[in-house]
Amino acid sequence: MAQHRVLSGFHLSLGYTLVYLSLIVLIPLSAVFIKTFSLSFAEFWEIISSPRMIASYKLTFGASLGAALINAVFGLIFAWVLVRYEFFGKKLVDALVDLPFALPTAVAGIALTAIYSGNGWLGQYLEPLGIKVAFTPLGVLVALVFIGLPFVVRTVQPVLQDLETELEEAAASLGANRWQTFRYVVLPILTPALLTGFALAFARAVGEYGSVIFIAGNIPMVSEITPLMIITKLEQYDYAGATSIAVVMLVISFILLLAINVLQAWTTRRGSR
Repeated sequence: MAQHRVLSGFHLSLGYTLVYLSLIVLIPLSAVFIKTFSLSFAEFWEIISSPRMIASYKLTFGASLGAALINAVFGLIFAWVLVRYEFFGKKLVDALVDLPFALPTAVAGIALTAIYSGNGWLGQYLEPLGIKVAFTPLGVLVALVFIGLPFVVRTVQPVLQDLETELEEAAASLGANRWQTFRYVVLPILTPALLTGFALAFARAVGEYGSVIFIAGNIPMVSEITPLMIITKLEQYDYAGATSIAVVMLVISFILLLAINVLQAWTTRRGSR
């Protein structure tokens, strides 16, 4: 008996998928590479390897990785609290986790700058201690942590909700302490989701512009992010230069995300065994 399908057949669905993917993703990315190929290799290398660009790469990818790691740790804690505990205002806290999704990035950047600047609510107490946040690389890290947290929480939360507490009780009955139960029972199950959240937070942080541009201060060789360098090239009508920087970001991001996905697949297979 033929299986009934609500959607159309495989070939038609695949055709729609490929056309949509081409229009939205493949053609725009191809245009970036085609525009870059209008430069000679010497011109391309001169643009992407200048000291100012190298400094922006280090800040962008370093801060993105750092923010994703921070969010992986604290996002797991947030998800654990929201799933495993009942407390007053839980629904409000759960809703606030999604605030970076709904808040315009420019508003987030202005708010963070107002809070962490020298005369801000927190900055006026941090700067006397020698901790300067606004207009420094630390400010970039704070902004990227802010926008990336929901990705980890919302990825880990449903997996944690489906995790049976009987597994933890069985481990405890066999003599495992809390750390051993978490390390050998809970964490292996959560690791694929945690890596997915980490990858999403990292990908969002690499391309973030609006929430970072205000708090970064955009000091050359200190707090300039790579997306700002692309915007600067576009404002100078140097489209080939802008696409050259975009190609570098695209390649590095693809390699890092590929490595994360390979690690995620390995942990999934290991957990299934």
